[in-house]
Amino acid sequence: MSLFAIADLHLSLGCDKPMDVFPGWQNYTDRLEKNWRAVVGRDDTVVIAGDISWAMKLEEAINDFSFINSLPGKKLILKGNHDYWWSTRKKIEDFLKQNGLDTIRIIHNNAVIVGEVAVCGTRGWLYNAETDEDVKIVNREVGRLNASIDDAEKQGAKPVVFLHYPPVYDGAECKGILDVLKERGIQKCYFGHIHGSEAARRAITGEYEGIKMVLISCDYLNFMPALV
Repeated sequence: MSLFAIADLHLSLGCDKPMDVFPGWQNYTDRLEKNWRAVVGRDDTVVIAGDISWAMKLEEAINDFSFINSLPGKKLILKGNHDYWWSTRKKIEDFLKQNGLDTIRIIHNNAVIVGEVAVCGTRGWLYNAETDEDVKIVNREVGRLNASIDDAEKQGAKPVVFLHYPPVYDGAECKGILDVLKERGIQKCYFGHIHGSEAARRAITGEYEGIKMVLISCDYLNFMPALV
């Protein structure tokens, strides 16, 4: 039973928003499926850290979720900045149940045990957040991250954090999120959101203030889920 991670699938099987127009994304859905099936087994789990579907409403994301559900393994999903379809936890869980999407669960103020670790996380926010509204969003995300880690500790498992936004990028920090990671003793943090080779070069990977930072954007991973 292995744990994998990937972010930014940007699926558009139910709407006209193809990613193929961007360099390196040609035929990406087929490539993703081929790679996924090559490494992920039935008893494995894959964390998808946001930007899952371009759908604007939950009902419009059914084709994308059906595609994800058809892939091997269990899936744990987090919200990204482009997941406009995201609703309340209950509405999403009801949607998944009503449509027989039984391999998918959400991470939202909670943690899910996979083997010896607990999958924790939240969307996060901009590393250069400065406005009053940004501060409010960061504080809300800090609360959600703490709630997720609290749930992991209640279940007696070691928390591993997954975010959509990087907690630090190109020398700038999202201090609220980074402070939680340090104060809660998080040793590993996986994140997405960053696309393109130039942007990826500015991403902080490897150890940063005692935390292992790992970029898992779909294109950065060449559409291959990464072993956690």
